[in-house]
Amino acid sequence: MITRFFAAFAFLVFAAGASWQPLHGAELPEATGAAPPAYGDLLQKYATPNGIRYAAWHANPDDLQLLKTVTDFYATTSPPEDREAALAWHLNAYNAGILAEILKKYPTKGPLDGEPHFFEKDRIVVSGKLMSFNHLEQKLIRPAFNEPRIHFALNCASESCPPLFPKPFTVDSLEADLERLTRAFIDDNPQGVDSSGRRPKISKLFDWYAGDFGGKKNLLVYVNRYRRTPIPVAEPFDFLEYSWKLNSAP
Repeated sequence: MITRFFAAFAFLVFAAGASWQPLHGAELPEATGAAPPAYGDLLQKYATPNGIRYAAWHANPDDLQLLKTVTDFYATTSPPEDREAALAWHLNAYNAGILAEILKKYPTKGPLDGEPHFFEKDRIVVSGKLMSFNHLEQKLIRPAFNEPRIHFALNCASESCPPLFPKPFTVDSLEADLERLTRAFIDDNPQGVDSSGRRPKISKLFDWYAGDFGGKKNLLVYVNRYRRTPIPVAEPFDFLEYSWKLNSAP
């Protein structure tokens, strides 16, 4: 999951620490919430703990069109001014965009199937700006919100990615949901942490985004905050191989 700021919405990111600062004068209307109701209905219908029911979704033209209304919502609005509401809005925009793009290319073995630069290609519209998923995550969400738990909320349609949250993120429950998702991935998901072998293994996400978790020397310190059985911080560990196979469910 590896131009700049745009007129519709933008961030002021300070060297001393990123902060959410919406600019005034945006041309698009401010979103009245973090997600349209249709998005929740679709997630409830197709998102499961074991993956996404892509085949069933792809076979339903009405629900494909309904998903388009969701992505249109993020294409034609600017995020809320409130920081937490804006973060929820951006997480939903990313995840809904991934779902739409995977369904366009379905059937597929995964996001990189036939498209090794899937995440780098300008393919989604957010607040009137055509961009890539990498731009949305790396240039906008990460620096603006400085929140490491986003890595357990963003879903890249792959087996090794944290499961897609089966409901839209909202400002009212965002903090609790981020905590729940982080703990579930680190403490109860072998794709997050595998301590069954001689050396513990942790998700490649911690390698790719080590700086977000305090640096490579502090990865296990961060991991242990969410584990019932801590991993000795002096113990050698490895990173799990990352599977880009589609996170599909029957």
